[in-house]
Amino acid sequence: MSDIVIKAENLSKYYRLGVINNGTLFRDIQTWWALKRGKDDPHSKIGQNKYDPTKEGFWALKDLNFEIHQGDRVGIIGKNGAGKSTLLKILSRITAPTEGSVKIKGRVASLLEVGTGFHGELTGRENIYLNGAILGMKRREVTRKMDEIIAFSEIEHHIDTPVKRYSSGMYVRLAFAVAAHLESEILIADEVLAVGDAAFQKKALGKMNDLATGEGRTVLFVSHNMNQVKNLCSKGLVLEKGRVVRQDDNINDSINWYLGIGDGETILTRGWKNDGSFYHKHFTPLEMSIVDENDNPIEGMIPYDKGFKIKLRFQVDVLDTIGCLWLEIYRNTEYILRLEDVNHIFKRDENCVYFEISPRTFLPGTYKIALGSCLKNTLWIVQPNASDIVSFFSIGEGNTYNFISK
Repeated sequence: MSDIVIKAENLSKYYRLGVINNGTLFRDIQTWWALKRGKDDPHSKIGQNKYDPTKEGFWALKDLNFEIHQGDRVGIIGKNGAGKSTLLKILSRITAPTEGSVKIKGRVASLLEVGTGFHGELTGRENIYLNGAILGMKRREVTRKMDEIIAFSEIEHHIDTPVKRYSSGMYVRLAFAVAAHLESEILIADEVLAVGDAAFQKKALGKMNDLATGEGRTVLFVSHNMNQVKNLCSKGLVLEKGRVVRQDDNINDSINWYLGIGDGETILTRGWKNDGSFYHKHFTPLEMSIVDENDNPIEGMIPYDKGFKIKLRFQVDVLDTIGCLWLEIYRNTEYILRLEDVNHIFKRDENCVYFEISPRTFLPGTYKIALGSCLKNTLWIVQPNASDIVSFFSIGEGNTYNFISK
């Protein structure tokens, strides 16, 4: 169709572990020239297992096939390591695919991380011109948008200061303002709004929504915050281990599938356990589980008229007196309840906290538990809905538990 702006066919990206290049410039040029002509890499190994993920590397993306139409607002969802950022880097032409192809119609404005495309020694104003040049815009086009960009970023007093002196919040304000206001047909954003404050996040999401609905601009958005994804995006693309496992015209279907809620009829209660991928010296969550009054783990449906507890085990290696933690409960993406730990005193070594849930607190349905932890007014440790540290429980009208034997 003529309104297709992004089309991926068998798109794959392979990374070799510990290997940067072929060793010499001449061999690198040979590889580049062969791939440019659609030939095999002359320096690759022969055989089907030349990209064996258990030996020399891994597939960050494998055989992706999808189409995105003009004006689509697509939320790209997946766990850490699913391949989301790699996909966006290929679409932004920062890196090239190993196999397959992607065709893009129109100019692309990318916001992949704070300060992408900025030069630290240049002022904010100069970096706006630099970004415009990267997008292929004329200087007069950038000048015409300059006042609007500066006003949106809300850093007028610092616009002629070198950006190396900017805070991360100022960086993301200016970077987003540039990407959103310069003339591009496709806007790509990767988890950048997590840096900004709440007011700017709301403003930025509103701007992206206006770009897609009012100007017909295509938006690709990656975030672990499902509320932001739901509010901005209309369609969903779910990645898992480098593959597209689901593509929906309704973003709610993608989010529910990703959260494990399914089609609304699935009965699900499951905890979370640290596989070693998360560590923080002040607070390392070890396990979050749903248990009964006798500390027996529960799976399956929890009867509506039965109480239960949410059990959280965590490790503290460096004690800080201003550490705090809480749980946020969601149904689908709707915020329901916040449970705070106010009585527990952290101790060095392993800690265990229980959050009690009284009978009839929740109506029948499936709920998500998101963990939150921080050092007050200082540092996020676990930001709710921005991490994979979540558990689920389902409330029903039955009267039977399914216990996991201890």
